[in-house]
Formats: sequence, structure tokens, C-alpha cells
Amino acid sequence: MAGLLRSALRCAPLALAAVTLASGCSTAPVWELVWSDEFSLDGLPDSSKWGYATGGHGWGNDELQYYRRAHPDNARVRDGRLIITARQRPHGGNDYTSARLISRGKGDWQYGRFEIRARLPEGRGTWPAIWMMPSDWEFEMGGWPDVGEIDIMEHVGHDPGLVHASAHSAAHQWRNGTQRTGSVRVEDAAYAFHTYGLEWTAEHIRASVDGRFYFTYTNDGEGPRSWPFDKPFYLIMNIAVGGAWGGMAGVDTTSFPQSMEVDYVRVYRRLP
Repeated sequence: MAGLLRSALRCAPLALAAVTLASGCSTAPVWELVWSDEFSLDGLPDSSKWGYATGGHGWGNDELQYYRRAHPDNARVRDGRLIITARQRPHGGNDYTSARLISRGKGDWQYGRFEIRARLPEGRGTWPAIWMMPSDWEFEMGGWPDVGEIDIMEHVGHDPGLVHASAHSAAHQWRNGTQRTGSVRVEDAAYAFHTYGLEWTAEHIRASVDGRFYFTYTNDGEGPRSWPFDKPFYLIMNIAVGGAWGGMAGVDTTSFPQSMEVDYVRVYRRLP
């Protein structure tokens, strides 16, 4: 059935919609493709699917870049791939420019399976991320990260080849070092494409690389301070420069420009 991922009737792998899942016999979930971007048209990113977060105010992490809107130097589609590029180029009082693409108002989901095939940048001071924030929340520092944040993939250039996934809330957040997080070695993350995945249900958040789960956060039933993940979220893809984590070992100014290339973004919903 087109657009579906369905469990096999016997204990064997099944590949549909370009994704392979182990069947787990007859108990594996059924996933239907509901939103995607295959980046098939060259030029600026598809404006029906992506908007931009812009500015250079540090973004709560003392970051060094200015995020620009719809500029091909920082975000463009070429040869079937989205290319997000951070450059050492003064703009708006910042020494670097980059892009932060958001699906807010164009792609918002409560629960689902998310798959993003990407190659990451390298270089000390780079901080690429693929993550999610609540759709009904404005950027006000008093409420973040208490309102909830799901990090599907983060990588910092001073620790190459180590990929992280996290869930943040009022009770579990980076400011106190109490975020729920996991990491996995992906030694060639800057040289090869890998599929960074999230499976998000009312019961759990699980992150994977190439279909292998390495991080799980389970809903503990303690309410929104611990689990604010029961409302629509939107996708974000960006490269930050420096910052509280990305700049812990400084910034190698000779390594820029640096790009994150994205082959596709696919979103599935779980069928009953």
C-alpha cells in the first residue's frame, strides 16, 4: 500500500516507502507517510513547507551567527539536497551567517515518526541540529525550555563523530544538567549520509540512527513539567556557530564555510 509502513505477517523484515523496519512478527506498528520534502527542485527551499527563524541575538546560548531569511548563501536546494551553510561573514552585528529553517504553520504534528537523512558539518565551533519545538509558543526566554524541546540530532564540532538526542522540559533541562539525553558514535557523520530518526508517541520518545534506537525517554505520568510533549510540534534544521555548548572549545575560523546537507525529510503518522 503506497505511503504505508506495515508489519509483516511473519517474522521477517519488510521494506516499504524507502524505509526498512524489522517486523517484530505481527506486533510492529503501521506508519503512513503524511508529509515530506525530497528537495527535488533547485533554488530556495520550498516556501510551502519551510519558513525561517531570523536574527542574531544569541538565541539563548550566546551563539555567534545571524540567521538570515531566504538567502541562497545560507540555504538552497541543489542536486536533490537541501544545503544549509554557515559562513564567516559579518551581518547584522554578527561575524557569521547561517540559516534556521522551520516548518511551523506548514508542518506541525502531535506524535509521529520522523526521518531526516543528512550529512553533518565538521569544524570546531559548528553546532548543527535537527529538532522540534511547540507550535503554539512564541520565543520568550521565560518559557524555554520548560515548554518542551525534542532534539532529534545534535552534534558539536569539538567532539566529532558523537551524535546526541535529548528531551527537555521544566523538570529535565540543560540549564540544570538534568535533560534526558543519549548519544551514539557515528564516526563518519561529516562524510557520509545517515538517517536520523524520532519515534514519538504518547508513551515515549525514541531517537535512532539508521533505524537503530539508542535513546528512549518514557512518559512518567508526572504531568507537563516532566512531559510537555502532548501537543503539536514543528521541525527545525539549523547550523549554529559557537555558543554555550558548540563554542566550549572555541571556534576554528579557518574551517568555514561549513554545510549540513539534507537528502530528505519524511514524516509518518501511526495508524490504529
